[in-house]
Amino acid sequence: MFSTVSCFFLHSVKKKTNYFQKQCRQYSRKLICKWRQVKPQHTVTARIFRDPENVVFQLRKDQRCSFTQEVFQCQLSPVQINTILRANELSVRIPEFDGRSLSSVLRFESNQLPANSPTEDRRSVATCMQTKGMMFGVFDGHAGFACAQAVSERLLYYIAMALMPQKNLVDIEFAVEHMKPVLPILQWYKHSNDYIYRESASLYIDQLRVFWQELIDSDNAEGLSKKDALSHAFKRLDSDISLEAQIPLNNDLMKNTAIQVAFAGSTACVAHVENANLHIANTGDCRAVLGVQNEDGSWSSLPLTNDHNALNEAEVLRVLSEHPMEEKDTVIVENRLLGLLMPFRAFGDVRFKWSKDLQKSILENGFDLESLNIQQYSPPNYHTPPYLKVEPEVTYHRLRPQDKFLILASDGLWDMLSNEEAVMLVAEHLTGIHANEPVSTSEKQVSLGEMHSLLIKRRTRTVPPYDTNVATHLIRHAIGTNEYKEIEQERLAAMVSLPDDLARMYRDDITVTVVYFSSELLRTL
Repeated sequence: MFSTVSCFFLHSVKKKTNYFQKQCRQYSRKLICKWRQVKPQHTVTARIFRDPENVVFQLRKDQRCSFTQEVFQCQLSPVQINTILRANELSVRIPEFDGRSLSSVLRFESNQLPANSPTEDRRSVATCMQTKGMMFGVFDGHAGFACAQAVSERLLYYIAMALMPQKNLVDIEFAVEHMKPVLPILQWYKHSNDYIYRESASLYIDQLRVFWQELIDSDNAEGLSKKDALSHAFKRLDSDISLEAQIPLNNDLMKNTAIQVAFAGSTACVAHVENANLHIANTGDCRAVLGVQNEDGSWSSLPLTNDHNALNEAEVLRVLSEHPMEEKDTVIVENRLLGLLMPFRAFGDVRFKWSKDLQKSILENGFDLESLNIQQYSPPNYHTPPYLKVEPEVTYHRLRPQDKFLILASDGLWDMLSNEEAVMLVAEHLTGIHANEPVSTSEKQVSLGEMHSLLIKRRTRTVPPYDTNVATHLIRHAIGTNEYKEIEQERLAAMVSLPDDLARMYRDDITVTVVYFSSELLRTL
């Protein structure tokens, strides 16, 4: 397993690996909360948080390990690298007219590269069949994949139901009640590797039915507005996840899944596109960035989400305002919620939402916590729950002809690339034109060495892209480029062949979906 990387590289992480294996058996599976990077190319440190009753191990990824000074001797060929990078590619062209309406979405391209085994990221894409529009979602799980999996399967259904007119909901209820066929609600676009919680399908349908029955009783003839539907769907699904972990279930497998989903967590970013109307609902630190082509042909990025973490001052103030002044020094510790959790909004994570008594009563109800990979502990300074919320921040943007594409991605991509870098990579992939900034020798003296480095950097940017799928193009550049923005095959080989217990020290799971818009249609709207 370790033969794919050089001895030099292994020695550089040997001490860290031994430490984690001794302290928490397999740190990649025993971590309570996800760990994040603020800036790349540094080192990983570990911290141990203790409360009076429990020891909680947490890997601190304040900074990532750097490959800049290391030499690799990887055995993977370019063909093998491409096979790994392209294993989860998905590319779909959307018909301009689907029999009901014109679509402003031309196509979308998506891909995933795991760091965890299995990956904790999920993605979803679907067309609304009983209303108009398409939905795209990226979900970043932590403390396991269970919550992200459940949310990726269920959230788009909740949104679709909340958007439906009352008449459609009544028709669905009548069909289910009388065991008649139900018209399709969503048309899914799935990869063959996408997994489904089949054992929980009946529970999920029952809960969804309760939701649409309540929507019928609300007597909203036209359905909710896009903003209200997105927000209501997020909150209702999180409430159902919490409820399912508390109610008695006859099926042990279903019961175990419900408890795993509730105690794991997931951030989520969902885009709803209908003609020129783009709504983004975001909870956590996935991100949606719009690629805009300016009149002069240059490109700019337009972020449509805010990260819900300690780097967001408004989010910090919100969290602090929801708890007594006596807790102002303990609610956020070292940029983490209660010193443990990086995102300040998420699905699941009932450990940060339920009371201590409720958590204890559920976890002591005969579950095999070790086999479920759930640790029984209380976060430190846990006095006034809930500390975590799921309510999304919903933004609206009216699409213009210059809005060419939308990048939805988990934070694994944004750890490695800035908004501007990601937009430029997609723009260059789309147009085949590589933008270079002009060099002005009048502003500063450029040495021969600096000019040589600049020319090398510019030469590498003129190389045609390796990948037809733009999501793969982004992932390749995120993990495989050097300081000159040049793809290094040895570096790339090392990054995709890292053993499971080391990969997470150098990168996160990465999920990317890029949505291309029809400028011609947008000009007519």
